[in-house]
Amino acid sequence: METPYTASGEVHVLPSHVEIPGLGLIPVNAFLLRGSEPLLVDTGVFAEREAFFATLCKLIDPADLRWLWLTHADPDHMGSVYQLLEAAPGLRVITTFIGAGKLTLYGALPMERLYLLNPEQSIDIGDRRLTAIKPPIYDAPETMGLLDSKSGALISAGCFGAVLSTLATDARQIPEDELAERQILWATVDAPWLSGVDRTHFANALNRIRALAPTQVLSSHLPIAPGMLERFLDTIARVPDQTPFVGPDQAAVQQMLAQAPP
Repeated sequence: METPYTASGEVHVLPSHVEIPGLGLIPVNAFLLRGSEPLLVDTGVFAEREAFFATLCKLIDPADLRWLWLTHADPDHMGSVYQLLEAAPGLRVITTFIGAGKLTLYGALPMERLYLLNPEQSIDIGDRRLTAIKPPIYDAPETMGLLDSKSGALISAGCFGAVLSTLATDARQIPEDELAERQILWATVDAPWLSGVDRTHFANALNRIRALAPTQVLSSHLPIAPGMLERFLDTIARVPDQTPFVGPDQAAVQQMLAQAPP
């Protein structure tokens, strides 16, 4: 875990990262939205669940959390789910029907702790309205981002993420060409199916995101990105024309190990 920082007003970032050998660093962010009914978006990497929970406790008493928005049920997003459910008896998990089903693979989850929401549906949580958004790029069928009415931020799940060479707290710190190249690399790794997508359908999906006009993009796998949506849409519009990423096979791995220093 790294040091939390503020994205804007009541929105806080709980950052971490994982390393992909030979490619670079993938940021892994969760987000805390303070307010009359505090909301946490995702719960960190499973392998770091104790560190994540300790970091969260420095920002808020977990018992005060009212909502958990789970973008999807991958291990880098749901690491501390069950720890939080125990620490916060009033906490409810916002997810989809498929997301709820996948959660049961990790442990029992009473239906009264769930709130099922589909894309384009909204929920009011005290002083803000959250609208479920299906991002144009995703790696799990239950993936669901959100638009926060209070901050204007689009929390885009893994969409717009990047494989970085060095960590940053603001995407504007990364040279434009480098960032675009690394966003495209991530998209070819995370969503190789984009090479076969219908181009008109994909363009329409991008336009739906454009019409949201968010104040900033908060991706699970990118530093905060104020005012950069149009650049990002132009970048990922190029992804369907890229060759999907294919990793090294066993023979290549053996060769790399043989060349590595003792």
